[in-house]
Amino acid sequence: MSRILLTGGAGFLGSHLAEALLNRGDDVICIDNFFSGHKDNIRGFLGHPFFELLRHDVIHPLFVEVDRIYHLACPASPVHYQQNPIKTVKTSVMGTINMLGLAKRIRSRVLLASTSEVYGDPKVHPQSEDYWGHVNPIGLRSCYDEGKRVAETLMMDYHRQNAVEIRIARIFNTYGPRMAVEDGRVVSNFIVQALRGAPLTIYGEGLQTRSFCYVSDMIDGLIRLMDCGEFPGPVNLGNPREFTVLELAETILRLTRSASPIVRKPLPSDDPARRRPEIGLARKLLGWEPKVSLEEGLGLTIEYFRRKLGS
Repeated sequence: MSRILLTGGAGFLGSHLAEALLNRGDDVICIDNFFSGHKDNIRGFLGHPFFELLRHDVIHPLFVEVDRIYHLACPASPVHYQQNPIKTVKTSVMGTINMLGLAKRIRSRVLLASTSEVYGDPKVHPQSEDYWGHVNPIGLRSCYDEGKRVAETLMMDYHRQNAVEIRIARIFNTYGPRMAVEDGRVVSNFIVQALRGAPLTIYGEGLQTRSFCYVSDMIDGLIRLMDCGEFPGPVNLGNPREFTVLELAETILRLTRSASPIVRKPLPSDDPARRRPEIGLARKLLGWEPKVSLEEGLGLTIEYFRRKLGS
């Protein structure tokens, strides 16, 4: 049994990771400032004997004794991270400094939940870990993109300079139960719109592509990366199957049996045209690849939102 510190543990991904760690017998200290996380996500294990919740913001130092740190704290959808962009940058930069400082003091391994957004609007397809990306440093998305790029820099510098044990996961689009109704990401947007009978909003022609990974597969990848030998990363974690946004919308309309129309709006700035992970490294290093198909995962996610919306 390990004693785990999990930042952002009340968020979508964090709550699923907390649950998986508790199920295997780990002791979990969850910290969250509840900017984008929700107590509902962790209500099911608030009484668990190995679960502890602290309301804390990672931009401030924290002093605890743990074996490992999963650093997931940061708003991950445009709706949330653009709401307070300075706070988003602070969370990525100061939060990562604080977690690395803690890891250095207590000699703990630390995993950073980085993002496929470090690749920006990529000029290389699919994206492999040796691609440096194509990011607008002054755009509306840069508070998140550049914040995570600096977080990766900090991870590598603490590793090289102070021998801190690190793992960097570059997470591609992930979906599943516990996404917020007003999350702002494309899967939850389309499902909520379809269930409410509202128009599905597509930006541009809907020909931009994404790769969608179900949450259980992502959690398995994160745990495998944390537990793997000596490789610091970065490692892409995502589903290599690629779909257009229009295909996603049509699939959700079919699965929900919704009569919602599709409406088109102008593309937002710096919206990536194509996004698909090259996961050869994850296959080789972790023996990992996604198992849940898009239709299966969407079915489970739709049922969650049906219950959530009471529809």
